[in-house]
Amino acid sequence: MGANGSSYPHSCSPRIGGNTQAQQTFIGTSSYSQQGYGWESKLYSLEHGHERPADRKKKSLGLATLKRRFIKRRKSSRSADHARQMRELLSGWDVRDTNALVEEYEGTAALKELSFQASLARAEAPSLHRDLAALYQHKYCTDVDLIFQSTCFPAHRAILAARCPFFKTLLSSSPVYGAEVLMDIDTAGIDVRMFSALLHYLYTGEFGVGGAEDTRLQNVDVLVQLSEEFGTPNSLEADMKGLFDYMCYYDALLSFSSDSEMIDSCNERGAVAAAPTGGSGASGAPETPEEDLRAHKAILSARSPFFRNLLQRRIRTGEEITERTLHTHTRIVLDESIIPRKYVQVILHCMYTDVVDLGLVLRGSPSACSLGEVQALVSGGRGASTRTEEAMELYHIALFLEFSMLAQGCEDIIIESLSLDSLVPILKWSSQPYGSKWVHRQAMHFLCEEFSQVVTSDVLYELGKEHLLSAIQSDYLQASEQDILKYVVKWGEQQLIKRMADREPNLLSGTAHSVNKRGVKRRDLDVEELKEILSPLLPFIRTEHILPPNSDVLSDALKRGLISTPPSDMLPTAEGGKSNAWLRQKNAGIYVRPRLFSPYVEEAKSVLDEMMVEQTDLVRLRLVRMSNVPDTLYMVNNAVPQCCHMINHQQMAGGSGTAPSVVANEIPVPPLSVVKDMIRRLHELRHTEQVQRAYALNCGEGATVSYELQLRVLREFGLADGATELLQNPSKFFPDERFGDESPILALRQVGRCRVNSSPAMDSMITELEGVAGFHPPLPP
Repeated sequence: MGANGSSYPHSCSPRIGGNTQAQQTFIGTSSYSQQGYGWESKLYSLEHGHERPADRKKKSLGLATLKRRFIKRRKSSRSADHARQMRELLSGWDVRDTNALVEEYEGTAALKELSFQASLARAEAPSLHRDLAALYQHKYCTDVDLIFQSTCFPAHRAILAARCPFFKTLLSSSPVYGAEVLMDIDTAGIDVRMFSALLHYLYTGEFGVGGAEDTRLQNVDVLVQLSEEFGTPNSLEADMKGLFDYMCYYDALLSFSSDSEMIDSCNERGAVAAAPTGGSGASGAPETPEEDLRAHKAILSARSPFFRNLLQRRIRTGEEITERTLHTHTRIVLDESIIPRKYVQVILHCMYTDVVDLGLVLRGSPSACSLGEVQALVSGGRGASTRTEEAMELYHIALFLEFSMLAQGCEDIIIESLSLDSLVPILKWSSQPYGSKWVHRQAMHFLCEEFSQVVTSDVLYELGKEHLLSAIQSDYLQASEQDILKYVVKWGEQQLIKRMADREPNLLSGTAHSVNKRGVKRRDLDVEELKEILSPLLPFIRTEHILPPNSDVLSDALKRGLISTPPSDMLPTAEGGKSNAWLRQKNAGIYVRPRLFSPYVEEAKSVLDEMMVEQTDLVRLRLVRMSNVPDTLYMVNNAVPQCCHMINHQQMAGGSGTAPSVVANEIPVPPLSVVKDMIRRLHELRHTEQVQRAYALNCGEGATVSYELQLRVLREFGLADGATELLQNPSKFFPDERFGDESPILALRQVGRCRVNSSPAMDSMITELEGVAGFHPPLPP
């Protein structure tokens, strides 16, 4: 399963890495295993000197291999225990009840897939060719005017020279800043529109965006004639990489200062100061101070709105005219406490190539970054790598520069480094207001998938209460309820011991008589204080689903008074045993669905297959799932937001005054065109086979499916999760528009499409009985 959970818009694909092939990878392609992320490709630290990884591996083969064997044996043993407990639970069940439980698992699995895709979704970062297309369209920071057939084309000398040998030769004869160059093209049939399309191709590597000029430029004969006169350019990526390496025709110098008075003085003059120069170009470049870095204003303004606004303000102050007259470069003074010099090469490299290469970080230079709290936060974690720390700091710089490609590249680097050791620091960082919500979602997914490993390590005791609470609230947590209860109590006991150590007098702290040295016996723990610590967590442990029924962990928690109400099957009045808690149809109270714990799910499917081999009539039950709600109410659920087209009519009927300008009291309402694109995307997702299957498997809970889709669309368009009302009720914000007025077109379910679990015996019977299923509940759009 790849990291690109969204194909619309793409979940961003900048590249990350260094000079070697192993370091340069595309963002979004880091491998995920079936239960989470792949951790096989570790990044080796340069601190090991010349020692090869293979040599280090040989040194630890003996004991490490033996240890891995024992761990693997324990894992398989625990998995077998969970399977045996589920089989014992189902041993006294009717086949219809077993079937209902498996279908409940299938519905939860479909929701998990949608939830995972929603967690991966994020707005598409503008790529290099997209930003250069905008640069050509809006003409930011042009330095040469091409005159063709009495039409002026403002352009950028560096980009044209890097992309086309013809322009490189032509522009070298007119080195004056802002020169007007007359174009004399020998190729017949080139008019103004076609010349504009040709320039567009040099900027983007693509033949226009439609129109007659595209058709002509796709003609082979015309392309051959143009290549003979202009030369054949390389790929856009290769030419821009060359432009970064050699900095031909650079027109900007980046300087760094920690002197606030100097920076303020420069800001008063447009945040830019002119530096003396003797010329421009690759060979005739002036001597610049060693601490200054060369760049092109066109690239800076194209990739970063921060630099674009800064340079546009300079144009309004009239300094552009002064520079054209004096033939000087533009010096941009940066505050090193905000943008440390050691990261600037990484930033520039990403601007020119869309590649985040942390190998360009000047690690020897001191950083006066104001984000020292991030460094302290990460360094306080267990073995957090320098690479992760740098990516976190670069992420904040990217947000300051409004450079989305760099920000998303840093996010992917952080996720690549996600492991048991780095989990807690990454969770702490991403939970802060300045952290990445996308990283936080991936870290929480890792915590839920690897929960069994987390709780058996010291990482458990470093988890914050809010992160542990979020994990145990998930339907997809990979742990049995007995283990969850056991380790939540252990976590609470450890928190209580920390409290006791903090309350110690300073005289005892650190001595042999301190709590940390002598330890604390379990009987010495204050149960009431322990209950107070665990009170936010214990209500979310699903005691009804604890296996085995005579669990010692549950009995101990009841004896200590940590759990006040025992499971229903332990009460004298309980009827039907455990099945009441596991099955929706037989649950008298508030139903809580069982967690999608893999050993339980696989064993339930296996037991059902064994039962159904001998009873072919029950195949009909698997194919024809009768809903207990009307078809038109598939997506109605009072506990969660409703579907947008159903709310639209309610809002329009009520009427209102002025349309609100914000969603959830803080999120500005996007333009109408964006909202229409979001609703169009929402309808597109609803009609996919995967989503239709999720609706069918979660009869009566379609609003939950719709909510996951709404979250995914909001994240794809870069909006906060709190803006779901915008998709649920768009007419509230645009009362003159109508959204979703058409009646729902309910598609018929295809026979056998809604089944997740199967076996060869069942598949053969399904083929024979396809004509039996005469009723197909309709699905929402």
